[in-house]
Amino acid sequence: MKFNALNKVLFICMAISLVIGCSNEPVEKPNTDIDGDAVLNALDNCPAIINTDQLDSDNDGFGDACDDDDDNDGILDENDNCPLIANPDQEDADDDGFGDACDDESDNDGILDENDNCPTVANPDQEDTDGDGFGDVCDDDDDNDGILDENDNCPLIANPNQEDADNDGFGDACDDNTIQPQFLCVNGFANGYPCDGFDLMSEIPVEELGGPGAEGNDSWGWTDPETGKEYALVGTTTSSAFVDVTDPSNPIFLGRLPTATSNSLWRDIKTYNNHAFIVSEAPGHGMQVFDLTRLRNVANPPETFTADATYNGFGSAHNIVINESSGFAYAVGSDTFSGGPHFINIQNPTNPVSAGGYADDAYSHDAQVVTYIGPDSDHTGKEILIGSNANVVVIVDVTDKNAPTQISTINYSNIGYTHQGWFTENMEYFLLGDEIDEINFGVNSRTLVFDFTDLDNPVFHMEYLGPTGAIDHNGYVVGNTFYIANYTAGLRAVDISNIASGVMVESGSFDTFIPHNNTSFNGAWNIYPFFASGNIIVSDIEGGMLVVKPSN
Repeated sequence: MKFNALNKVLFICMAISLVIGCSNEPVEKPNTDIDGDAVLNALDNCPAIINTDQLDSDNDGFGDACDDDDDNDGILDENDNCPLIANPDQEDADDDGFGDACDDESDNDGILDENDNCPTVANPDQEDTDGDGFGDVCDDDDDNDGILDENDNCPLIANPNQEDADNDGFGDACDDNTIQPQFLCVNGFANGYPCDGFDLMSEIPVEELGGPGAEGNDSWGWTDPETGKEYALVGTTTSSAFVDVTDPSNPIFLGRLPTATSNSLWRDIKTYNNHAFIVSEAPGHGMQVFDLTRLRNVANPPETFTADATYNGFGSAHNIVINESSGFAYAVGSDTFSGGPHFINIQNPTNPVSAGGYADDAYSHDAQVVTYIGPDSDHTGKEILIGSNANVVVIVDVTDKNAPTQISTINYSNIGYTHQGWFTENMEYFLLGDEIDEINFGVNSRTLVFDFTDLDNPVFHMEYLGPTGAIDHNGYVVGNTFYIANYTAGLRAVDISNIASGVMVESGSFDTFIPHNNTSFNGAWNIYPFFASGNIIVSDIEGGMLVVKPSN
C-alpha cells in the first residue's frame, strides 16, 4: 500500500490518539449539576443552591433560594415584611410585622381580610350602619346619604337635607336636644333685652318665684347625678325658689322654701352632696338644709317646702361658701368670729357640726375655698380660703380647722369695697370685683386681677374696665370665660384666654335691666354658669330668673 502525504498525517494522528487512549490516568468529566438537585446547571436558576422546585416569585431568572429580593420590589428579603409579594411601600396597617400585601389579617382585629369589611382598619364589631359593605370605621359616608362624614351633621343617620332646627351643629335626625330659645338675639335684642351673643331661653318673674313684693338676690344650680336634670336655685327676699330648667325654654317652678325667720334683702345658697345650704342676713335665720332629691317627685308644683335640717351655730350670715372636695361649709359675714369664716362640717348634710372659725382678719364679705392644686407647690393639697374682706384680700390655710393660718394679704389702689372674687381654673390668677369703686371713683366696671402663682407673695397683675359704669357684683370663671353679674348692665362675658399677657376682652353680654346701665343697685345680682348644658341662670333683683345661652 502506498501512502501519500495526507494519509501519513492521518496515520500519525491516529497513532497519537491510541497512545493517549491507553494511558492509565482517568479523564475528569465536566459536572453538569453542581448543587445536586437534579436540575442541570445550564437549566438551573440557582445552580449552586438546591432548589428542585425552581421557584422564581418575581420571574427575574434567579430562583428564590438564591435571590436576595424575591419579589423584586427593591427591598432586600431580610428587611422585607412581604419577601415574596412586591410591596415597596412596606405598608403594615396593624403593625404586626407582616406587610398588608401578604397579611391575611391586615388590621389584626381577628377578622380575616377576605371577610373583613375594613381589612386595613381594626373593627372587630364589623359595624356597617348603612349596609353598603364598608365598615363604619373606614367608610367616609357611614349613613350613605351622599354627605361625607366630615361634613355631615348626623354622620350615622341619613339626613341628606342636613336640617338643624336649633342651629347647634347637630342635625335634627340625630339631635336629642332640639330645644329652641323663646327669643333669639336678633339685631342686638331678645324680647327687648339688649344682647350680644346670648339668646333668651326663658324667664320667670320674681313675683312668681317669691310672691308679691319679693325681690331677687343670689342663685346657684344643681344637676341631679341620677337623672342629669338641671335645677336653678334662686334666692328672693322671702324664700328660696326651686326651678327645673332641664328644658330651659319651658322651666317648671317646683316650689319655694320660705325664709327661716323674717324677710331679708340677702339670701345665699350653695350645694353639696345633693343638698342645698341656705343662709340669710335675717336675724336668727341660721343655715337651712334642704334635700334636693325631693325635687324629683313634686306632684303638684309649686309646693311650699320645709327644711330637712337647720344649723343654729350662728344667726345671720351674709354668704356661705362650700368646698365640695372636703365637705366643709364656711359661713361668712355672720354674727360669730367677728364676721370671719365660721367652719361647719357638712359631710353628713342633715347633721351639720360646728368645726370652729377664724376671726383674725375680721369681717369677710365673701370667699372661695379650694383644695389647692395650683402652681405654688408649697401649698399643694391644702385647703385654702381666699377672703374678700371689705378692704383687703386675705389668703388663709384652713386645712387644720383648729389652727387656721394666714398665708398672706394683698390690697390695691382705689379700694371701694372688696366684694367677691374667683380663681382662674389653673389657680394662677384671682379675679376680684370691688362693689363700690364705680361709685366712689367714677370708673367703669372694674375687675382687678392678682397673680397668685406664689400664695405667700401675691402681686397685682392688671385691671379690666368694662364698657359701662355699671357696678360689678359676682363673677365666676368657666374655662377661658369670666362671667360677671354686672347689676344694671346684666350678664357680661369676658374672654380671659390672654390674661397672662394682660389682655381681657368682652366676648358677649345679655342686659337683664332694660332701663339703663347707670351706677346703681338694680338688675343682675348673680349668675350661675356651671351647667353642662351651657345654659346660664341669671338672678335679677327686679326681673327674677332668666335663663340665657350662648347663641349658636
